[in-house]
Amino acid sequence: MPSASQEWHLVKRPVGRPAAGDFRLVERALPLPGDNEVLVRNTYLSMDPYMRALMGAAEADIPSYQLDRPMTGGAVGEVVESRAAGLAPGDLVLSDLGWRTAAVADAGRFIRLRRVEGVPDSAFLGVLGMPGLSAYVGLIEIAGLREGETVFVSGAAGAVGSLAGQIARLRGAKAVIGSAGSDEKVKYLTGELGFTAAFNYKDGSVHEQLRRAAPTGVDVYFDNVGGDHLEAAIDALKPHGRVALCGAISGYNATEPPPGPRNMVDLVKKRLTLRGFEVGDHAALQPQFVRETSNWLVDNRITFRETVEDGIGNAVNAFLGLMYGRNTGKMLVRI
Repeated sequence: MPSASQEWHLVKRPVGRPAAGDFRLVERALPLPGDNEVLVRNTYLSMDPYMRALMGAAEADIPSYQLDRPMTGGAVGEVVESRAAGLAPGDLVLSDLGWRTAAVADAGRFIRLRRVEGVPDSAFLGVLGMPGLSAYVGLIEIAGLREGETVFVSGAAGAVGSLAGQIARLRGAKAVIGSAGSDEKVKYLTGELGFTAAFNYKDGSVHEQLRRAAPTGVDVYFDNVGGDHLEAAIDALKPHGRVALCGAISGYNATEPPPGPRNMVDLVKKRLTLRGFEVGDHAALQPQFVRETSNWLVDNRITFRETVEDGIGNAVNAFLGLMYGRNTGKMLVRI
């Protein structure tokens, strides 16, 4: 039974790209669980792009990590000791108590999970977790994807993008186009994931490469990148096209406000709809999403990759790797 936890603290707010010196690994003694509390040993930690935003100074409606305090993030773990009804030793649970090896907290911080046969526990941080739900919500609820449409997904080899492309295909898209940051990832998209076409955005103009991949235009754009990708997508969108704005990783480390797309007038001319969303606002879709995605997984109709770093000591390296695009699929830390 763990009596202490190793946990990562943010000790300095990054300027531009985060650096290893912005973080510190701290060991802290754990208290015994009190009434309605449980002790959980984490087994997998989630690394996600949104964490970069939380490392900045707090803004209106945007929380931030406190300095010299443990950071939070998605985590899957196992109950070691429980003084709460409904949770027992051995139960698999999901929480936001990541960036640490173990935690004692109120039972309300944990969600008991039901394992899916043949699917690893880590999937609850990826394909069956927040990234999967983000892809599902963005395509179906936000963009209103219809059969026979052409879909463009940026950052398509990441945790969200790789699932968005597959869900679009399974939901009847005529064509699915993706962008990624290496030739190896492009092959992954068109080979293993079944994208119709893909391109390496580092090989040249995103506008030109998207135009060649989708000469007749696109109906739906799932945006994980922002910047030049959003501008290119606006050019390529057909009249009444829709955009699901999920993320804008191209600007997360910017020290100056990034320039907006230069073709915003096309939103008017083409009657486009751009809608941002936070996945937490759509929890009501969780049961439908888990049911449909679990069936796809069991039937081998959807696949996923994980990039895994081992050990709590490598958590910062994993996060920095995510920021540099070194992951394919979901970035995780295995404890």
